[in-house]
Amino acid sequence: MRWSGQAIDATQDDALPGLESNSGLVRSVTTPEFAGVTFHEVLAKSALNRVPSVDGDGAYGWTINPYRGCSHACVYCFARPTHTYLEFDGGADFDQQIVVKTNVADVLRRELARPSWEGHPVALGTNTDPYQRAEGRYRLMPGVIEALADSGTPFSILTKGTLLRRDLPLLAAAAERVPVDLAMSIAVYDDDLQQAVESGTPTTAARLATVRAVRDAGLDCAVFLMPVLPYITDTKAHLDEAVGRAVAAGATSITYSALHLRPGVKPWWFTWLGRARPDLVERYRSMYLDNTYAPRDYRRWLGERIRPILRAHGVGLGVVDPATGSMGHSVDTSRVRPLKRAAPDFTERRTVARTAPTLF
Repeated sequence: MRWSGQAIDATQDDALPGLESNSGLVRSVTTPEFAGVTFHEVLAKSALNRVPSVDGDGAYGWTINPYRGCSHACVYCFARPTHTYLEFDGGADFDQQIVVKTNVADVLRRELARPSWEGHPVALGTNTDPYQRAEGRYRLMPGVIEALADSGTPFSILTKGTLLRRDLPLLAAAAERVPVDLAMSIAVYDDDLQQAVESGTPTTAARLATVRAVRDAGLDCAVFLMPVLPYITDTKAHLDEAVGRAVAAGATSITYSALHLRPGVKPWWFTWLGRARPDLVERYRSMYLDNTYAPRDYRRWLGERIRPILRAHGVGLGVVDPATGSMGHSVDTSRVRPLKRAAPDFTERRTVARTAPTLF
């Protein structure tokens, strides 16, 4: 790894947030219950990450990433290239070499206590999932939630992890003190396909049950139908089932976007596609070989297909913050535009779960 064998006081200004110091590595751990996964425990120098707006308007937001890498192993994950800085690859290493900021809650409390902190909304889940399997071992999120609530800082969480249910009492208590916005990412509603493209994630049914648990706890819960996979999950039948099941589970809003493939993600996606759907390889090459985003005509077509389905099920379409991708109370709606494409800094865009106008 990049930090191995370096001087203890060496720093890297361009390191991943919280890993500027090479002295931060504490130990690397493997355990039988996480076969094939190595945890690299680090002492982070910072917890809060300042994220500039993608619109270049000088605005910015704040995020927290307790983990780097993600055992959810989503083939399409936009965050894979972030792992290459540490001299890992964006494929198997991203899935199996997990960086854990073991002191993130303590560092966060110190940062939130600074006189300069203005209580800006903070987003979690904008790079890698805070409720991936590692959270069951390290339990970093309770400390993070408590630090944010104690400081009066609004926050949002997006996750595919059903472990969110463990912290619902804590989140409900936090919501009595600060705005809290939650969203569950559920992109695929075919069980075999879901396990093929998201092999480390909980099942679709388990995530829908988590949406219901959030709603039963008295909190709103958005659902992210992201990404929609061209020619795979964009049929009317799949989209209608997806929206219908999400609404039945209690989803308070839904947002969607077509698959986007960054240069560091394309090799892993096309390897999977060639193995699982060789009939689609040429179509995808024509769409993505020279592009990160799906063609504008396809995105327009997808909007025309899905919006009547949303209307039919009586659910609203969210908008997103151009800096953090935050949802709900975390969004400055004065500078938000409808979702067109994903942010170029590996930050997923988020929906407005409570306050957004309907965009269709």
